[in-house]
Amino acid sequence: MNRSTFIYRIGYSLAVVALVTFACQGSAQTPNITWPALLSEEQIVERIQKHDQSQKEILRSYQALRHYAIEYRGFSKTLAAKMDVEINYDASYGKSFRIVSESGSHTLCEKVLRRAVDSEKEASLHKDATALTRANYRFHLAGRETLNGRPAYILDVEPITPSKFLYRGRIWVDGIEFAVAKMEVQPGKNPSFWISRTVIHHVNADVGGFWLPQHNRSETKVRIGGTAVMTIDYGTYRIVPRQSRPMASELR
Repeated sequence: MNRSTFIYRIGYSLAVVALVTFACQGSAQTPNITWPALLSEEQIVERIQKHDQSQKEILRSYQALRHYAIEYRGFSKTLAAKMDVEINYDASYGKSFRIVSESGSHTLCEKVLRRAVDSEKEASLHKDATALTRANYRFHLAGRETLNGRPAYILDVEPITPSKFLYRGRIWVDGIEFAVAKMEVQPGKNPSFWISRTVIHHVNADVGGFWLPQHNRSETKVRIGGTAVMTIDYGTYRIVPRQSRPMASELR
């Protein structure tokens, strides 16, 4: 197999992995934190869905400039590429993307970064199939801890049906807003024979009262050698809310 073909296959696999990037830095212990009443697994999942539905109803639109980067090390050579992408979200029309700039390896730009953008477009058309619900996942309450000075529940998630749109692993749920704050997951279905393992770290954060993606890092090990690391910096959001939004206490 020549290197171009190999990189093409790796690019396709990484693009599929990128589907989870919109589905979130570490934790810090705060000794005086006040924990809410301990909830059951069922209650936590129900409140996640209430939070997601409420944000969907209230968030009118946003715009941001994302920064994609990838580096592949293998075959005694390193390839790298970057891409800046403007994203516009409108509650009525969904997401649109515009590539602002590209640099570095043309193959990685074309076969990985552009495919990552296309994958998110595709996944956005299958919202029910990608939602964090009991229809798509099994949940297990693994514990709770302090994350960024706030209480957080830890859930292990497993897709009911293997799918390129879903993931398995561990998520951290904010114990006040019930938004997904952090994810450490793997694809629910291995996107390619050439991939031996992919680990994805994703972080969300409260931006002007809305929980939106902040950073994503995926590291992919290739069976015959080499590692590809892709990162997404989601940039600064310009948010347009609807006229009013409920307080966090109303979501409980």
